[in-house]
Amino acid sequence: MSSPFDLPAAAAASDAPAPATASDAPAPAPAVGGAAEDRDTRPQYVLPLVVRLERADPPARTDALETSARAVLTLLADPRTTDPDGEWTERVAAWEDARIRKVVRRARGGEWRKAGELPGITVTGPGGAEVRVFPPIPLDGWPKELAKLQVSGTDLDDPEPPAPVPDGVPVLWLNPTLEMSAGKTMAQTGHAAQLAWWALDDAHRGKWAADGFPLAVRTAPTAAWPALTDGRLPVVRDAGFTEIAPGSATVVADHPALHAR
Repeated sequence: MSSPFDLPAAAAASDAPAPATASDAPAPAPAVGGAAEDRDTRPQYVLPLVVRLERADPPARTDALETSARAVLTLLADPRTTDPDGEWTERVAAWEDARIRKVVRRARGGEWRKAGELPGITVTGPGGAEVRVFPPIPLDGWPKELAKLQVSGTDLDDPEPPAPVPDGVPVLWLNPTLEMSAGKTMAQTGHAAQLAWWALDDAHRGKWAADGFPLAVRTAPTAAWPALTDGRLPVVRDAGFTEIAPGSATVVADHPALHAR
């Protein structure tokens, strides 16, 4: 939980105390100074993500996981975040200065429409999954439109097995030995995508963004998991507050550019 962030072999702690589904990790070392415990004393922010979950037409699980990851990347690359005087720049910097928390909630019907009226970005997956990401907010500063949304019950399935991943597409590999709800896994894939973003240089970030953030989420083959977590690639490790044991490696961010260094 308190280990420093070290690129590229990142091992980020994740998850916030129940009932929130969240990722909670050290900020990237290049972005901030001070020890990890110093970040715990700073004002804490959370990145809200809301998935549209209509009763009659829920998204496929993999589409939702991939869309959540793209939503996080889209916010990180948005000019409102990257420009020095951007509307969200200060809040994102404050969020990254402390613990990197993400909370996934679900909405349908009127709740989804009201959430869409708040500043944010809606990302739609190839299968129709919709995820809206909002700029970071203080842990105790949730807008009423989001505060009332439910965290639990975000359980999704894939009607068909995911297709093979095209060559050259970044993959967020899920731990094959863990069982996590869709909402928790969406937070984890969003965090893994952020670790990959931090690990890339500006040229590779720009190309990934220009291409529309292609990526895939797949469960790793059991035999391949030890090699994926050997320290060469960014790894999300869970703090163990909800669903799984502390220290569990949940997702590995495998971007082709990370193998070329």
